[in-house]
Amino acid sequence: MIHDLPDPSRPLKIGTRGSPLALAQAHETRDRLAASFGLPIDAFEIVVIKTTGDNRAMIATDTPLKEIGGKGLFTREIEQALLSGGIDIAVHSMKDMPVAQPEGLLLDTYLPREDVRDAFVAPDAAGLADLPEGAKVGTSSLRRRAQVLVAYPHLEVVEFRGNVQTRLKKLEDGVAACTFLAVAGLNRLGRQDVVKAPIEPEEMLPAVAQGAIGIERRQDDTRVADMLAAIHDRETGERLAAERAFLARLDGSCETPIAGLAELDGGTLRLRGQILRPDGSESLSDEASAPVEDGARLGEEMARGLLQRAGPGFFDWRR
Repeated sequence: MIHDLPDPSRPLKIGTRGSPLALAQAHETRDRLAASFGLPIDAFEIVVIKTTGDNRAMIATDTPLKEIGGKGLFTREIEQALLSGGIDIAVHSMKDMPVAQPEGLLLDTYLPREDVRDAFVAPDAAGLADLPEGAKVGTSSLRRRAQVLVAYPHLEVVEFRGNVQTRLKKLEDGVAACTFLAVAGLNRLGRQDVVKAPIEPEEMLPAVAQGAIGIERRQDDTRVADMLAAIHDRETGERLAAERAFLARLDGSCETPIAGLAELDGGTLRLRGQILRPDGSESLSDEASAPVEDGARLGEEMARGLLQRAGPGFFDWRR
């Protein structure tokens, strides 16, 4: 039994970014915790934290993420608030999380994973194969950019950042003929109508941890650890252990086009991995299976094998 549960006079503070998707994820976390312990909603407080990344992204909407500082810009202030005690937990989209956490913090709770696929979004075309030569594909993801250029070198990829609403407006304005969004995010926002067609992993392997929500806590906060254990999804944790070990060995960042997906079949974990040159001129893939408990080792071994095949400078931008 957990003592000292939160209540409206002493709410558990949930830190998050302020985008509609980030808030939806924080609300899902709150609702699961409330249901697990029979607590009222006002026993929890959603704390919106403006990050450096949010500020820079609003100003430089057409600048690649790698040029304004990378993934860590969207988590730094939230993690500082967690370390200082300003919030009790932080809710993150796992595909956006660096593989290493600051000292004193632990990321070991995951909600049940949503749809891992990318969504093809376009006013007219039904899929990438329908686009004419030179058509503009909008994406800020180096992974998606490289995957598109590997399969469709006749298309042009243009920078396309922003939240769901911003990207849809850019499509309306003709900035690009199509773009991609994560099916998981659209589902969480209730915007399934936006999906022209989901793209199967066989055609476009998703980002590592796509569709997963992670909850970060202070390492020494045993009360919060016990509470989070009630909503942790074991299978998602097993899958992400393999995928994030794969990413960590590759030193993955927003400057490295990497895709990975682990799936479970009973006690067996199947991992698919892909690395690409940023310009889309080459792609290397691998697939292997192992017992679930060996998932992290499998991820590391697959990454090592792909790096050996790739050779030095594989992720360098060609000028």
